[in-house]
Amino acid sequence: MDDTAGSIKKKKLVFIFSIFFALGLVFFCAEKITKKESKETLFSPSAVFVDSASRSIDNSLEISFLQNNSVFSISSPAIISSKSLGVVFDKTDAKKEITEYIVKKGDTLSSIADKFGISLETILWANHLKKNSVITPGKKLIILPVSGVLYTVQKNDTLSGIAKRFKTDIDKIIEFNGLSNADDIYIGDTLILPGAKMPTRKVVLPALTPVASSYFIFPCEGVITQGLHYYNAVDIANKCGKPVVASATGIVQRTGWVKFAGRRVTILHPNGVVTYYAHLSKILVKPGQKVNAGDIIGYIGNSGHTIGRTGCHLHFEVIGAKNFLAKYPVGTWISWKK
Repeated sequence: MDDTAGSIKKKKLVFIFSIFFALGLVFFCAEKITKKESKETLFSPSAVFVDSASRSIDNSLEISFLQNNSVFSISSPAIISSKSLGVVFDKTDAKKEITEYIVKKGDTLSSIADKFGISLETILWANHLKKNSVITPGKKLIILPVSGVLYTVQKNDTLSGIAKRFKTDIDKIIEFNGLSNADDIYIGDTLILPGAKMPTRKVVLPALTPVASSYFIFPCEGVITQGLHYYNAVDIANKCGKPVVASATGIVQRTGWVKFAGRRVTILHPNGVVTYYAHLSKILVKPGQKVNAGDIIGYIGNSGHTIGRTGCHLHFEVIGAKNFLAKYPVGTWISWKK
């Protein structure tokens, strides 16, 4: 009897132990599977896409769009492959930038054109040069990402008229410049015209609007580090974060990010002249907003194509009139204080 009771007790203990062992094994396997799935979800390239089953994105891919066509910033806590960003960045996107090339010893216009894979005429047109022009080491050249023409939109221009004049396709202009449609252009916009040809007849630009010397005020304080360069600009250097003001009363046309100029603002003034403020660290105005001369529109920065952390400066252009800052030699400190 005692032996029988002992045997039953042992069997019960074995049974209970087996149950606990089985449960432990189940939980262990479930945890391994969960961890594996979690790891795959975090690092899988497809995890950043919205799928029809979940309709959600576990790993945040934050994208801010400006002008409905330009990516302002992207951040993610996960590792993202080039495939993941395919919907945001086309592989050829990096090739659409205007670059600035500094001529080196031994360079020729033809060798530079070959180096960048564009036509010689493209370099000549963008830099207002001729085939027999002499280039010396240290000279800066504007290099387009594709053979064609660099054009600044003028008063009364239409995209169809520009395309016809330069013998290119309007759809190519829209696509290459990220425009929303044929009407998405403003006075002072710089457009790349892919495959365009400079007209046989010389392009006659509208006469510059005569402007009194007192019409504009200094857009910022700082030292002039570069005289007139494309388009009709002067560079003023100062510490990043210093205020930039509207040089005259007007209406804000464009704000936001473009690759070469970084954060920029354009303002249309009552006389038809446009002023252009580039490389800003922060923008304080919006398109359509009226500003008065002296209103702060942003701050000096280092955004876009500048050189190093010490590249903090304002690229200030005047479209449609003489740039009043051109009269000041490089090295001049300009200030609102008299």
